[in-house]
Parts: sequence; structure tokens; C-alpha cells
Amino acid sequence: ACAFAGLWNCVTINPLNIAAGVWMMLNAFVLFLCEAPFCCQFIEFANAVSARADKLRPWQKAAFYCGMAAFPVMLSLTLTTLFGNAIAFATGVLYGLSALGKKGDAISYARIHQQQKQMDEEKLTGSLEGQA
Repeated sequence: ACAFAGLWNCVTINPLNIAAGVWMMLNAFVLFLCEAPFCCQFIEFANAVSARADKLRPWQKAAFYCGMAAFPVMLSLTLTTLFGNAIAFATGVLYGLSALGKKGDAISYARIHQQQKQMDEEKLTGSLEGQA
């Protein structure tokens, strides 16, 4: 979607639209290299790029993909750039959500909160006894 929208964005005379379209096609190529290297099996460095991208932490991938998708929108705010970069931005958002970690259950959060509350009360009574 990003590559097709980028190509469509290049069919204009506005230089910012052309720059945004070229950047979108570059985004699509980078996403293919990082996320689906089997699509680029005839490119020699595809496996090296994919291996390097796999070593990144999820929050780093999230920042990279969201930044990569936001740049063309800042260059030329049109529906084509918004819809074309939506998938790349959504990929970054999903990596960001995976960086946050698994959702905990309410019981463990209640226990942690109760323990913290008890520790705070003990500290408060300890400091009050020390003053008396």
C-alpha cells in the first residue's frame, strides 16, 4: 500500500508530493527488507538487513517505523500520504504495544498495591515513633 500510494503521489508537478512519494516507496522497500526478507531473496544484503532489524528491541522498531511513516505526512499532508503510511505507522504502533509488555491480571496488581500501602504505613509509623 505504501509503495503504490508513493507511486501515485509521484504523478504530480508539486515537488513536495514527489519527495513524499519517493520517501514512501523507500519506506515500503525498507519494510520489505526488515519484515519480509523472503520477498527480496535476490538482493544480496537482504538477509543482513533483516538480521540486524531482528536484533533491535521492539521500542526501537516502533520509533523507527513510526518516524519513517510520519516524515512523508509532514512533507505533504494529503489523503494519499495518510492512507499510504497508515500500515507502516500501524506496524510501529504494534511494536510499541509489544514493547509495553503483557497485560497483568488485577489480582497481582491489587497485591502489589496492598504491599506498597503496608510499606508506606510502616514507614510513616516508624518516622512518627522516631519523633516521639
